[in-house]
Amino acid sequence: MRPRLVAIAGSPAGSTFPLEGPMEIGRQSSNGIHLRDLAVSRHHCVIEPREDGLWLRDLESRQGTFVNGVPVRERSLQPGDLILVGSSLFLLQDDEAAEPASLPAGESFTAASTVHLPLEDALYLQASPGTDLRVVRDLGALVRIGSVLPTFQATEPLARRLLEILIEITPAERAALLLLDRGSDEPAAAFHLSRRARSTTPFRVSRTLTAEAVRRRAAILSNDVVQTWAAHGAESLAAESIRSLICAPLGGIGIGVLYLDTRDDGVRFDDLHLQLVTAVAGMAAPALSAVRRMEWLEQERERLDSALGKDMVGESPRMQEIARRIARVAPTDSTVLIRGESGTGKELAARALHRASRRAGRPFVAINCATLSDTLLESELFGHERGAFTGAVDRKPGKLELADSGTLFLDEIGEMSPLLQAKLLRVLQEREFERLGGTRTIRVDVRVIAATNRALEAAMRSGAFREDLFYRLNVIALHLPPLRERCEDVPLLASHFAAVLSRRLGRPVAGFTPEARACLLQYSWPGNVRELANAVERAVVLGSEDLIRPEDLPETVTESVLSRDPVPVSSFHEAINEQKRRLVLAAIEQAGGNITRAAELLGLHPNYLHRLIGNLDLRARIRVSPIG
Repeated sequence: MRPRLVAIAGSPAGSTFPLEGPMEIGRQSSNGIHLRDLAVSRHHCVIEPREDGLWLRDLESRQGTFVNGVPVRERSLQPGDLILVGSSLFLLQDDEAAEPASLPAGESFTAASTVHLPLEDALYLQASPGTDLRVVRDLGALVRIGSVLPTFQATEPLARRLLEILIEITPAERAALLLLDRGSDEPAAAFHLSRRARSTTPFRVSRTLTAEAVRRRAAILSNDVVQTWAAHGAESLAAESIRSLICAPLGGIGIGVLYLDTRDDGVRFDDLHLQLVTAVAGMAAPALSAVRRMEWLEQERERLDSALGKDMVGESPRMQEIARRIARVAPTDSTVLIRGESGTGKELAARALHRASRRAGRPFVAINCATLSDTLLESELFGHERGAFTGAVDRKPGKLELADSGTLFLDEIGEMSPLLQAKLLRVLQEREFERLGGTRTIRVDVRVIAATNRALEAAMRSGAFREDLFYRLNVIALHLPPLRERCEDVPLLASHFAAVLSRRLGRPVAGFTPEARACLLQYSWPGNVRELANAVERAVVLGSEDLIRPEDLPETVTESVLSRDPVPVSSFHEAINEQKRRLVLAAIEQAGGNITRAAELLGLHPNYLHRLIGNLDLRARIRVSPIG
């Protein structure tokens, strides 16, 4: 197997790049894959073979490199992976372009009325056909087909129109288009058309015949169907009383076949019919392939859209170890306790455990124990019967019932009261409970995942958390590190959030300037991943260029790159703001009140300077020129 990259979107769409060694991708012309895209860095990424397979490495690109919708720094690649570089999308495939297969030993086609036409010998695809009147007429039909094919954006209408034209230009009684599943000879879709009443009722098409055409990459014409094909397993042709047929692969790229037949004793296909159908198949293949690819990409886009923001992003050693642990723990039903500071992504880890478990198709129900009073939390968790308390006008199932056969995620479990802790302990031990105001015991099959940012050991010593409940929850422990302890993941997370928010907010963002990236790396992120996401969202909303600049980031982030002297925080910020005021006022005075010119002198964007003037309360102290 030799791997290759197939470009399926962007400027190189339709191109194939064999991966026989390291392959660099970037905007500079010396790269193996040269992309004329300003969103692509000069040296964006490289794909290189190693002893353990193919690896992709991002070369500190501005926008980042995405594999299956997730930004990566370095990643092992597998066939089927989607690689996004700027606006260009590539699909990694195994190159299975072997020599055309031959028939099994001992088998041959001896009937003179059966013709195999290799694609390289197809008349209409290779050479000028001369001046024969029938050939000229057929060429006219091909021109018509060529003008019609690009107008379709979906597979079904394109296939229907193609079959209609074939029925018009050949003596075929029936025509069919079979599209094969990716990487196999199994039909993924089939379209049929009969000349009589233009019926679209499906009819039988020999799998033996179609497989032979695809395997040999050759069109087949047979006018002695029963005698020729019955011996090779195509009994369906004899059963249908087929007298003459043509079967042509779609361009030799293995996506399907065109099939025409007739049961009329007086009709026979000839060599020119074979040439014509082969040419139509060759022309239709790229159009069908492009339309199917676009439909598949649309499905992938919808799938990725639903997954965006739900995946744990990070390639630091700590996150790789967490990913490995999640992979080992997820298939079991063991209770998991996820610990970590607020904003580190504990719910994302819980969802990752659920998606990788055998319960993935069942409910994932989350409840935050810190946001509800004891009474409301008990009602939400266990449900209640009608009349159980004031306002309980009807029966209500609890989260435990809703999560039956699935996963229950208890966030901020350390905030739960001792009474509820005792009730939850029974659920963990017996997997049964009663609704509030009820007497019937309800059994559930549920996996419990809990999370907390509190030190539960200290809470146990103070009596605020039950020791027996802690040990019931702490069967498997996961600790998510704060962002300051995995700062190498900050650029990947920032690129991920920028891509998600750019799509959601409808404002194209190509990435971060080196200065902005430095600001992100030097900030300590006390609010962890949640704070980073909010900072990137602010930058996407307020920024006005395709690259996020330092001035687009919150001031708490940009000031982190300044010298950190041992000065009280309040004095430090005031000193910084006073220096900003002096610089802004001096630039505006030098520019004669022209804000645009003052922004150029300061190296800032005019919009940011306007915001800075407002933040520093300088509007009353400056005079703006009429053109400022």
